[in-house]
Amino acid sequence: MDLNVVLKIVIVGLVTTIASLILKRAGREEIATVVSLVGLAIALVMMLDVVVQLYDTLRSLFEL
Repeated sequence: MDLNVVLKIVIVGLVTTIASLILKRAGREEIATVVSLVGLAIALVMMLDVVVQLYDTLRSLFEL
């Protein structure tokens, strides 16, 4: 797995966490929840390419 993908996911997680904490302290819990869900969706989309590569590798390994 490429290290750039891991670093991008870490950055998205940090930004999401910081934004969520700031919003919760400001009394905007609903928006903080939405920000957390959006951060999760972004991370999953970033991981999609890695999962597809893993699937292709396993498929070629077992010749399915």
